[in-house]
Amino acid sequence: MKIRSLLPKDRAKLHAMLIKAGVFTQAEIDVAMELIDIVLKDKTQKDYQINCMVDDQDQAVGYICFGPAPMTQGTFDLYWIVVDRNFQGGGIGSKLLDFLEDVLKKLGGRMILVDTSSVPEYEKAQDFYLKKGFKEIARVPNYYAPGNDRITLCKRLT
Repeated sequence: MKIRSLLPKDRAKLHAMLIKAGVFTQAEIDVAMELIDIVLKDKTQKDYQINCMVDDQDQAVGYICFGPAPMTQGTFDLYWIVVDRNFQGGGIGSKLLDFLEDVLKKLGGRMILVDTSSVPEYEKAQDFYLKKGFKEIARVPNYYAPGNDRITLCKRLT
């Protein structure tokens, strides 16, 4: 498997991956697809970058979406990291995150921020980030909806 830039042929596969994940709301899927479309349609934009982990047939099995945090120096937002349900538990998410860290270090990145939800469906994601060295730095109660806090996690790059 290798990691490469997003290609137009990946769009349908990533859409199916988001749906099959079983944790994202339709609104979240719509936002993810909006970012995918921005990256595919505007090669000059610099707000978002999407890279895919692909199998030996060059089919996407996971992807990561990130970009520089506006008005900061060396701070990057991790917007999405999604792995096909059939490939979860095989280290693809970790490899995508390691790839991100390598890219950001070369760009002078100092930290990665990621926002996640406090609902039970996102506990697996929270555990993943904590195991990968992220720390919770903020929590906004009832941000997404009553009983659904926004949790901001941070990993400082050395």
